[in-house]
This record gives sequence, C-alpha cells and structure tokens, in this order.
Amino acid sequence: MGMTHFYFYICLCLFTSGCSTMKPIRTETSVDLDRFMGDWYVVANIPTFLEKEAWNAQERYERGEGNRIETTFQFNKGGPEGELKTYTPVGFVDESDPSNAVWGMRFVWPIKAEYIIMYVNEDYTETIVGRRKRDYVWIMVRDPELSEARVEALIEMAVVEGYDRGKIQGVAHVKRGGE
Repeated sequence: MGMTHFYFYICLCLFTSGCSTMKPIRTETSVDLDRFMGDWYVVANIPTFLEKEAWNAQERYERGEGNRIETTFQFNKGGPEGELKTYTPVGFVDESDPSNAVWGMRFVWPIKAEYIIMYVNEDYTETIVGRRKRDYVWIMVRDPELSEARVEALIEMAVVEGYDRGKIQGVAHVKRGGE
C-alpha cells in the first residue's frame, strides 16, 4: 500500500471512529400537543449545568402562536427552601415531523437545543424527553408522588434507549411549609 493510500486509510478510520453507532432514539409516534400542555414534575434526569442541585423541578408548557410552546421551568436551588430559579425558554415544534414529538428548545437566541418526546403514556401523566446524543434526559410526571417502582421503570425505559443509568439521578420534591 502506498503512503497516499495509507494516509487516506488512517483518515477514514479516524473519521468513522467518531461516528455514532447508537441506534436511533425512540420518538413518540404521535403527541397530542393540547394534552401535553400543563404542569410536569421532573422526577429524574441527567441534569444540565442549570439543574444541578435542583429540588422541586417543574416545567409548565402553554401553546403559543403557530408552533411555539411557551415554557416556564422552575426549581429550588440546593434544597427544598433554596432560592427559586425560573427560566422561560421557548419550544418550537418541528413542523416537518408530523408526530409533534420533535422540538427545539431555545434558552438563548438563536440556539435551539434538541428536545425529543421519547415516550408519553396513554393518559398523559408520564413522559420521557431526551436527545439523540443521550447526554440529557428528563423523566417527568403530572404527580410528583409517583411510586419509586414506577420512576425506576421509566428510568429503565431510558436506559434501554442507550442512556447511562449511572448518570440519571432522582429529583426530590418536598412540600414546603403550608403547601
């Protein structure tokens, strides 16, 4: 083999070794956006830098104009009585995907982070949201007092999709005084 072919072979190996061999991520086949709207409690996740030490994490989705989803994300930082953090990203449903399960979530213009509804149960009380990179996942429910066994079953669904179980952590929900 000549040196030119050798360098081509090395470059080809390096290029293809960086390519993902993971199977495509599960995407819910059909999401009824109106039923998906409302409050969701994050009970487990692989946290982003914003969510580290989050307690009482909650997302609220509301339909906006066109394909917009107005989002409010709140949590207490560091403990149940910690500082309340509130973020208001905007979701954009990918209109080229008829499932309504693929969104872009924009915290800072013009960047839209991938947001894929991997699973939502029939009565819209449980959902798993992820990304193709398997770097972040959010397991959310309508009632934060879901049984530990059911939370573990939802986590296992994410693991089957290629998420690292060791990176997924629970998110505590504690009633505060008077609630």
